[in-house]
Amino acid sequence: MRNKLALCWLIAATTASGQDLLAELEKQAPSENEYVSASFKGTRLVNGQTIETKGKGELEFIFAHRFGPLSSGAYELYGLDQAYVRLGLEYGITDRLGVGLGRNSEDKTMDAYLRYKLLRQQSGQGMPVSVTAFGIAGYKFSPRDEDAGYDIQSTDRLSYVGQLLIARKFSPALTLQLMPSFVHKNAVDPAIEKNNSAALGFGGRLKVTRSVALTTEYYYRFDVPSGNPYHNPVGFGIDIETGGHVFQLVMTNSRGLTERAFLTETNGDFFAGDISFGFNVTRTFQLSKQK
Repeated sequence: MRNKLALCWLIAATTASGQDLLAELEKQAPSENEYVSASFKGTRLVNGQTIETKGKGELEFIFAHRFGPLSSGAYELYGLDQAYVRLGLEYGITDRLGVGLGRNSEDKTMDAYLRYKLLRQQSGQGMPVSVTAFGIAGYKFSPRDEDAGYDIQSTDRLSYVGQLLIARKFSPALTLQLMPSFVHKNAVDPAIEKNNSAALGFGGRLKVTRSVALTTEYYYRFDVPSGNPYHNPVGFGIDIETGGHVFQLVMTNSRGLTERAFLTETNGDFFAGDISFGFNVTRTFQLSKQK
């Protein structure tokens, strides 16, 4: 009788233990259609945007800085005497919709933009990529009418850029992104530019430690007029996460800090040594209570 009772107790204990173990494994196993997160550390890749959006009620302060070309020599302290900045804010209206505003000193441009995450990558057999739509309008205050020597209409100063940002996180360390882009300028010099232009960007992020990642991006411009003096933008960066900040060190041939500027008005030839150092610093503040 004692042996039978002991056997029954052993079977019951084993069954309960097995059920507890299965429950624990189910908690730890990822859902087949779980959303993939943190494809990039922030909303900026190098000069351009990523698919990431701010959370609802989050306010991001963005301070971007670009120096002159390293080839300017010791007199200009290898570009450090020539500084251009962009100050910006971005607010998350929802977890998928954000709005931003900024000012770029390089060409006296005010910009305003919207971004919306259309699709989110899922694990398993779910959605294979994340897709974010990005649209920005810029108003260029330079040159002033008195400096130009002729009247400039307000509408001539406007430009618009639309992008689809398509990214896939292949592993915890590697994310790649495509950036088809369309640029419209209300006024251009027809000898060197067209009002409408298109470009395709390629970029990625490689995480090397828990807080450090390498980034890169390149944009190829299509159907460029033969007299156009500008170059395709190239950039490399190092992202360093320091708690609430993301600090990005960048090397690029573009000093423009809005999409219109670096996509269509990059003066430097990266492969000829026209490379500028710069950095982006972002800080996020939570303005609303999280549920």
